[in-house]
Amino acid sequence: MLEEVYQETNERMDKTVRVLAEDFAGLRTGRASAGLVKNIQVEYYGTPTPLQQLATISIPEPRQILIKPFDINSTKDVEKAIMTSDLGVMPAVDGKFIRLNLPPLTDERRRDLVKIAKRKGEEAKIALRNVRRDANDMIDELENEKEISEDLSHRAKDKIQNFIDEHVKRVDKHIEQKEREILET
Repeated sequence: MLEEVYQETNERMDKTVRVLAEDFAGLRTGRASAGLVKNIQVEYYGTPTPLQQLATISIPEPRQILIKPFDINSTKDVEKAIMTSDLGVMPAVDGKFIRLNLPPLTDERRRDLVKIAKRKGEEAKIALRNVRRDANDMIDELENEKEISEDLSHRAKDKIQNFIDEHVKRVDKHIEQKEREILET
């Protein structure tokens, strides 16, 4: 019974950290990255579709993203989606390609991005604490139903606490890394 609780808790905590890493991939730094645009939703034949499913995304230069739609007819839809996204960059349509030239970040924008990164990190920590609470509730339920002893319950909660400590360290490492990337010129 407890092994199932441990496994589920660890999987949910791992997923929380993975989601944070994916969120950070879409957070702009001083360099171009496919993660900035790959999840932009494009209205394609009436269906919102992630850009990465509609086009090839490449980085020909450190501050440029090149997008080549698979279907040339979708170029206008891709352009419109980029303009309406919160990326803040005007796309330049060049025949079959769409170029995004990323301007250098200002110091003020860098500070704002660091704040956003820290906020996302704090949200991930809150999600981890919620997972811990759910696991502790399951352990309490097992104890109340006399399926495990009180001592085993305490040891199980200590193990869950070790899980969260480990995952919070991973979140902190992601935050530090992203902050360095953002502040790098």
